Amino acid sequence: MPKSLQPQTRAIRGQMDQTDYREHSTPLFLTSSFTFDSAEAMAETFAGQREGIIYSRYNNPSVDELIRKACALEGTEAGFATASGMAAVFASLAALVEAGDHIVATRALFGSTHQLLTNVLPKWGVTFTYVEPDQPESWAAAVRPNTKLFVTETPSNPGLKLVDLAAAGKLCKEHGLLFIVDNCFATPVLQRPADFGADLITHSATKWMDGQGRVLGGLLLGTQVVMDKVTTFCRHTGPAMSPFNAWVISKSLETLHLRMKAHCAAALEMAEWLRKQAAITQVHYPFLESHAQYELARRQMTAGGGLVTFELAGGIAAAQRLLNALEVCTRSSNLGDTRTILTHPATTTHSKLSSEERASVGISDGLIRMSVGLEAVVDIQEDLLRGLSY
Repeated sequence: MPKSLQPQTRAIRGQMDQTDYREHSTPLFLTSSFTFDSAEAMAETFAGQREGIIYSRYNNPSVDELIRKACALEGTEAGFATASGMAAVFASLAALVEAGDHIVATRALFGSTHQLLTNVLPKWGVTFTYVEPDQPESWAAAVRPNTKLFVTETPSNPGLKLVDLAAAGKLCKEHGLLFIVDNCFATPVLQRPADFGADLITHSATKWMDGQGRVLGGLLLGTQVVMDKVTTFCRHTGPAMSPFNAWVISKSLETLHLRMKAHCAAALEMAEWLRKQAAITQVHYPFLESHAQYELARRQMTAGGGLVTFELAGGIAAAQRLLNALEVCTRSSNLGDTRTILTHPATTTHSKLSSEERASVGISDGLIRMSVGLEAVVDIQEDLLRGLSY
């Protein structure tokens, strides 16, 4: 393909080579292993002296196609596909730290990522310090001589706080840190962390990339130097993505730009409507002018994303009343689907955090996270009114 093609074109046209059958849609390679023409070819491939696919835990044609497309979208040199988003997040940390290392992380992280930092990595002698995502002037004070990584997620889950990627990239360059960004919520359609100096980008491909709630998957995308370490770790610890899941997600990437455009437009319309509802005290959406980081959002994102969060005055009781009144929207902890999904983070995705920890990242008892789907917006609004009008 011409190198001048735009990322969205490469996501559509970046298929594997045709087989002798001349298929137009890429085939699916459901096989655990691959054969060799000779003993010598087998030995040379294992020794790295000859290119070739050995075993689907290492790589697979269907998985490789997905990785190439994702790298084209994110503007990265190499990648690895994992069985889930959290497998990717874990590998992004475990592959790059050693006992005695220190991590600086922005406080508003996904609940399971928080569990890795607080309960898993300390068992290996790895420590961490949280910094506030919206206070870049304070980040440098957290850096120690043994700090190895700067880890962030933007927009954050579920508070939709933003991290200034340019400031983070500058910090990492000045202090020699590896810069890791969870770009799941924005997707490369809305922002590309590599453009701001990110060394490694993680995704839960389960979300917007699949986009229809069908399969699990994770992606690690980054510079060749960093991905060499991450790939070695993943190949020998086994979090490989299923070829079937890779095939599904690869096809989904062909419509990612169109879907994200529609999700973002509907989410902005919903956010503006939610602000007018008496039962709601606050609405969080990056492209609302009322968002505290609106200017930053406009500077580093092309649209506000498909997630909206809002606060109900009545706390848990009001949240449960709203969720129980739904007849169209879905009650689920997932997001990034064609179908609108609502969840109550305090009792689901972030329930393992203490009340103090939830409060520190802006998760109140009345907070609702809504992943805005592709239904008619008026139908979503009427469904929510069933639980908001009381």
